[in-house]
Amino acid sequence: MKNNSRILIVGDKSFVGSVLLRRLKQDRYKIIFSVASAFDWTDQRAVYSIFQKKKPEYVFFIDVKSGGIMVNYRNPAEFFYYNLQAQNNVIHYAKELKVRKLLFLGSSCVYPKICQQPMRQEYLLSGPLEATSEAFALAKISGIKMCKYYNRQYGTDFISAIPATAYGPNDNFDSKTAHVLPALMRKIHDARIRNTARVTIWGTGKPRREFLYIDDMVGACILLMKKPKIPEIVNIGSGDDVSICELAQLLKKIIGFKGKLEFDTRKPDGAPQKLLDSSELKSLGWRAGVGLCEGLEKTYSWYKKERK
Repeated sequence: MKNNSRILIVGDKSFVGSVLLRRLKQDRYKIIFSVASAFDWTDQRAVYSIFQKKKPEYVFFIDVKSGGIMVNYRNPAEFFYYNLQAQNNVIHYAKELKVRKLLFLGSSCVYPKICQQPMRQEYLLSGPLEATSEAFALAKISGIKMCKYYNRQYGTDFISAIPATAYGPNDNFDSKTAHVLPALMRKIHDARIRNTARVTIWGTGKPRREFLYIDDMVGACILLMKKPKIPEIVNIGSGDDVSICELAQLLKKIIGFKGKLEFDTRKPDGAPQKLLDSSELKSLGWRAGVGLCEGLEKTYSWYKKERK
């Protein structure tokens, strides 16, 4: 991928997509296509028209519809349909119109609920998925497999990246749709502002999750797009995980909340642990540059300014 390459980002208005767009511009990539936020990627004719007119050489398939445990659980049909239909259109027309390389962004929820840790690419489909995110995970697995099958049958260069949960400035902090980290940050911040005595958190607090600062994740995606002869599936993770309870305690300290943290054990936990084996990515020279504490402080500093 060169600075004058024609690049299309599917999901450039999303959290990850917007940071990727900013980073590519900073790195002086000159031809990056954008579409209106209302564009329907499930519309086959519309997607074909975009590919035919723009003639992208490189495609980042970042996001169509995603969210946290609550919105995933309540809207499985919507998450399944929109992601599956959109990625089918994009991957197919990337082949039809001879895109040089496509990166399909997956999610760590594609691995089984009870999975050997750290999770390696060969563990995909080795056991049942976590129920609350099953619809989204199945759509993502289908995209990963579609890339693999197109490579095999048509000789395309389509790769899939499976990242840890990204976080950072400009994340989604909506209380109904946010992932666990921004949702917790907002809840604990609001409790401090209101001088609330306690904060109630979903689940037991025992599940362990791996978080990756957004700039590190985007940097990894660009590296994978630029490097030749990349494995078809690559994990992107920092190599460290933390329990939800430990995360909440870190946020409590950073935010300055003096009240009590309580856990609602009647609510679902999700998978007990999600830690990725990112050894293949690290063999390419990539390392996460921002640790969790530093990343949380940067994110909260941004969030406080946005809430004023």
